[in-house]
Amino acid sequence: MEQGNSGMSEAKTYDPRRFRTAVPYYARYRLGYPESLIRLVVAATGLKPGDAVLDLGCGPGLLAIAFAKIGMHVIAVDPEPDMVAAAGEAAREAGVTLDLHQGSSFDMPKGIGPFKLVTMGRSFHWMDRAATLSVLNDMVAPGGAVALFGDERIQTAENRWRQVLRDIGNHYGSEEESHRRERRSPDFRSHESFLLRSAFSQLERIGIVIERTRTVDDIVGFAFSLSVSSHEKLGERAGAFEKDLRESLAALSPDGRFTEIAEPSALIAKRP
Repeated sequence: MEQGNSGMSEAKTYDPRRFRTAVPYYARYRLGYPESLIRLVVAATGLKPGDAVLDLGCGPGLLAIAFAKIGMHVIAVDPEPDMVAAAGEAAREAGVTLDLHQGSSFDMPKGIGPFKLVTMGRSFHWMDRAATLSVLNDMVAPGGAVALFGDERIQTAENRWRQVLRDIGNHYGSEEESHRRERRSPDFRSHESFLLRSAFSQLERIGIVIERTRTVDDIVGFAFSLSVSSHEKLGERAGAFEKDLRESLAALSPDGRFTEIAEPSALIAKRP
């Protein structure tokens, strides 16, 4: 997948096992996707029970399980074998069936599709985005769509703990990671830019604003779910990182409780 229909390809460093040490933390500490958001996406894309959905970069199955629960036939794909195993276990606990595959946008499983919807939850930025959209154009059925799921952290006083996490992460080199440097580049292109120059150029965003309480353990677990501050990345510095983070969080909130205000959302892209 070297060229997309924009005629340009992104130089991506592909590490299929980037998240292997994040597996125990990801499902427990990452923000999930409310059922109300899933149902809004189902309505916006015209999904019906039994329709085929591809969850690309499925991780531990947060999106895949959500769509399977409301009756979709879900194929879930991830390059990390431990994530695939975690998704399978979570699906069994949820009482749903997923068709699980190890693979990625760079190595798509053979013989799958067509799909009424392709979902990606916080994974599109790891891909060669133009090339991926070009390949998906052949895999998405007529009238189908692509949906990029994410969660915007709203800039508000309640979310100050996120700046504490960012500052500690920067001290340990988080901002020097290639994908974060890319976002600071004047040549950086957003997901919307790539979508508008693809076959899926009709865009609509749907979001749900939520508020929840977080503990120090929640924030530490969230930090270890991130590729920039995972045990894989920090290595022997992980203990020092956790100590610094806990001390900084204690100074911010002595009772160890924090508020998170966020907007889980889906950027839906259809063919005009």
